[in-house]
Amino acid sequence: MFTGIVSDVGVVEGVEARANLRHLRIACSYAAESIAPGASIACAGICLTVTARGESGKGSWFEVDAGAETLARTTAGQWTIDTRLNLERALRLGDEVGGHMVTGHVDGVAEIVAIEDFEGMRRIEFKAPHGLARFIAEKGSVALDGTSLTVNGIKGEKFSVLLIPHTLSVTTWGDAHVGCDVNLEVDMMARYAARLAEAGSTPWQ
Repeated sequence: MFTGIVSDVGVVEGVEARANLRHLRIACSYAAESIAPGASIACAGICLTVTARGESGKGSWFEVDAGAETLARTTAGQWTIDTRLNLERALRLGDEVGGHMVTGHVDGVAEIVAIEDFEGMRRIEFKAPHGLARFIAEKGSVALDGTSLTVNGIKGEKFSVLLIPHTLSVTTWGDAHVGCDVNLEVDMMARYAARLAEAGSTPWQ
């Protein structure tokens, strides 16, 4: 479980295709000894399991595998050497929940369709994947590339968020451009509320 508060920006150092998965090495600033094999790290919003970790002359690194389902539902298949990724360590009991509850299970890929910069801030408009727009509510929360953000406006399958200077400086959002794909995880509460509503209208036998 995560909160959508990015704690580091990692850089892809290695990509290797293995059968139906991709093996990735990601450089980071986390202390190598603090990264346990088997631990979960959200990489651009995707919960991935650490398979190895170590140190290099440039700092620390960890390795993860992205399986077929992950590659089909997320942007992980687009990652190449030098791709920058928002990182977040798994939530521990007692940690502050500064964003919202995020599972790291990406629902789909949204596309950036417009960007407006003003006064050091950035407003970005996205097009949600078909079928997911109904889970996105104005003033509600979404996780985009692992960042907990508040929805400012909605129009059909499009929605927008506002990024403040601090967020732009400590995440990959300063690199965003129109046409970019981003990982989208809808709010867990919205998903369950919709499921309960569907169940309540179904005449179960």
